[in-house]
Amino acid sequence: MKARTKKLLLIVLIPLCVPLGFIAIRFWYAFEYAHRHCIKQASLTLRVYSSDHQDRLPFSTNGFGNALLVLAREDPTSIASLCGPDDDGHLFKEALQTNSVVPEDQCSRVYIQGLSETNDPQICILFDRNSCRGGDHFRSPWGHRVRELCLLDGSMQVIADEQWPEFSRQQVELLVEAGFARTNALHFYPAAK
Repeated sequence: MKARTKKLLLIVLIPLCVPLGFIAIRFWYAFEYAHRHCIKQASLTLRVYSSDHQDRLPFSTNGFGNALLVLAREDPTSIASLCGPDDDGHLFKEALQTNSVVPEDQCSRVYIQGLSETNDPQICILFDRNSCRGGDHFRSPWGHRVRELCLLDGSMQVIADEQWPEFSRQQVELLVEAGFARTNALHFYPAAK
């Protein structure tokens, strides 16, 4: 190959390699981290539980951590979907082994217990306590910080950090309309204060 041809190939290939490198990093990151904690799967687990228990969703007097533990007890493979991004599920695994209480403040996902299929379908029933870049489904080392959530109707939404306070205020109002005390609703959504 002539030197001129080699130069021409380098001039063409180098600009192609940079964007392809970014794309490769994005795909690697997505495959490494995305969908480990699928909130869509958690929504399906809640719906299956409801249909198997006369349309009642899991509930525990020990808090929503133990209500989620009820799901994990019935299907241990659901632990990953009940935990938010970057949570290995050790709390639930320990609680299953030791029959202990799962503290709400240590759960990476917040579950609103006390609802049923008859409540407003736009009420958020499960959401990530903390946001992460891209969320679980669109995980990325760069990008907007978002939280993933599922609504009572089974649908999933992604809410950016900038929109979270307004979303929280709307959810507090929906919970109050559903019969929750405002202080209890604010417990789930401190950003609404």
